[in-house]
Amino acid sequence: MAQLSSPEALEAYRQGLLTQRDSNKPCISVCAGAGCLAYGAAEVIDAFNAEIIAQDLAATVDTKGTGCPGFCERGPVVVIHPEEICYLGVTPKDVPEIIAQTIAEKKVVDRLLYTDPNNGDKATHESDIPFYRFQERNLLSSNIKIDSKSIDDYLSIGGYSALSKALCQMTAEDVLEEVKKSNIRGRGGGGFPAGRKWEGSRDAPEKVKYVIVNADEGDPGAFMDRALLEGNPHSILEGLIIGGYAIGAREGYVYVRQEYPLAVKNINRAIAQAEDCGFVGENILGSGFNFAVKVHQGAGAFVCGESTALMTALEGRAGEPRPKYIRSNIKGLWGKPSVLNNVETWANVPLIINNGADWFTQFGTEGSKGTKIFSLVGKITNTGLVEVPMGITLRDIIYKIGGGIPDGKKFKAVQTGGPSGGCIPESLLDLEVDFDELTKAGSMMGSGGMIVMDEDTCMVDVAKYFIHFLTDESCGKCIPCREGLRQMDKILTRITEGKGKEGDIETLEELSELAIDASLCALGKSAPNPFLSTLRYFRDEYEAHIKDKRCTALSCKGLIAHYIDPEKCAGCLICMRKCPSEGVIGGKGLIHVIDQDKCNNCGTCLEVCPPKFNAVVKISGEPVPAAIPEEQRKIVRKSKKK
Repeated sequence: MAQLSSPEALEAYRQGLLTQRDSNKPCISVCAGAGCLAYGAAEVIDAFNAEIIAQDLAATVDTKGTGCPGFCERGPVVVIHPEEICYLGVTPKDVPEIIAQTIAEKKVVDRLLYTDPNNGDKATHESDIPFYRFQERNLLSSNIKIDSKSIDDYLSIGGYSALSKALCQMTAEDVLEEVKKSNIRGRGGGGFPAGRKWEGSRDAPEKVKYVIVNADEGDPGAFMDRALLEGNPHSILEGLIIGGYAIGAREGYVYVRQEYPLAVKNINRAIAQAEDCGFVGENILGSGFNFAVKVHQGAGAFVCGESTALMTALEGRAGEPRPKYIRSNIKGLWGKPSVLNNVETWANVPLIINNGADWFTQFGTEGSKGTKIFSLVGKITNTGLVEVPMGITLRDIIYKIGGGIPDGKKFKAVQTGGPSGGCIPESLLDLEVDFDELTKAGSMMGSGGMIVMDEDTCMVDVAKYFIHFLTDESCGKCIPCREGLRQMDKILTRITEGKGKEGDIETLEELSELAIDASLCALGKSAPNPFLSTLRYFRDEYEAHIKDKRCTALSCKGLIAHYIDPEKCAGCLICMRKCPSEGVIGGKGLIHVIDQDKCNNCGTCLEVCPPKFNAVVKISGEPVPAAIPEEQRKIVRKSKKK
């Protein structure tokens, strides 16, 4: 297509697109995000295309692969516009029925609708599903509407109108003031006000400046940035260009994890399309503003999520943090003023410019404005991406949106903020989710990971898991982080193995204090949070592990044992055959016994024991019942049948 050289040319092209598109024409949108693709979404899209051709409907029905709408637990997700009929868990076998019923007859396929597990009610429309109904989807709502491979789709929903407004109707100072007025805080971790960061770079005397997208999303269970980059890459690109204009930068970078191949592919395609249209390059929209964008693929180091480590990696060196004697917005990439924000922050910028700071500040709390995207995972009924206004309670997220804890289990804690975040207990379920309240509770907002845990979760083991992760991911540059975390990992491992001793808790506290006070970067300073927060709210579990050699959650292998209840064992041989350590002694017509010397507490016997018998028992902190004498192990089958 020809380059759009003015705001008028852009609007004329946009109107031409809208004129060609019939808003009443059926459009089948299939989530083609990484999660749904893993469930077989590509095959579903192929099946729709084939069936439409077979039914001679190509001229009257559109199909498109879109970004992630969030309900990952129930993918592949299909939404049929304009009615917004939502089908979940769609397979290629369902496609002919959807075409025949919904497209041809305007009838819904009941079995593919969302069914409320509590009352059996069906939800026909996407917005009626509780998972969506209680969200405020300012950013994610576009994901299911547009083909991420099509710049025309983005333009048709108003894409690049904010860039046009910023470049041709506002001065750079106006843009900066609007962002400052919105009080948007960086969504990548620390929550620093974006406007103040931008202002520092703009006011710096250096002429060369840079803007950077931090898409180095390495938190376990987090995929917010990936979903935005995959589903709506132009929104991030538009925000980045506006940011470059506001601070006087002529070059931007997108630092994205190499492990996100679809995101890498989509952002590179988006940049190429934007260049073809004239949104990237020389004299953008006739404004005289020039801007170039490059994509850098990170090598997967978690520490590169830290701003100075990321910039060091961009410079072609090992990704290690450096001291912040001067902030990176004053002296960052190649020693030049550099504004680094994460994907979600940049994606909000076009919304702020188009709708105004007052619109943005209607969402959220006094100190935390706007919405926030979380990846809701773990022991939760509805996993996926949720976008909610700042200030919503944890209870509403977990129970209204997440659907509560499955299998009748009890909620125990939720971990927020990624590996360096903290665990929040049931007593704080009514905590408002914003930057300040989470910090007060001993956790953090972080990039937006939210891992839910139930009663079967051992909090000491959780602390060990995250400390171990951070130990592996430490760059090793400073001793408090490198050696301090290593020692914390060893002590926590020893405690979960039943080898804890008096004084371990105090040693862990001392190591935590040292890491917080003396580590070079935020990774080391925040790394003790998993231990400190679990100790704060679950100290009794630490003491039980150390003093009583007991894991109350029956989770730590070194502190549990399995045995078979002779009153329930039916001698079915299943556990004996499945035991990987050959630790079950049994035979046909015999009550089975676990040889504790051979048992490695893998739990296989517990998993395979038929529910109707429920004979395998897991215990901790108490002696295993004595073995059954051989003469008492015979089973009288007739009495069992009775």
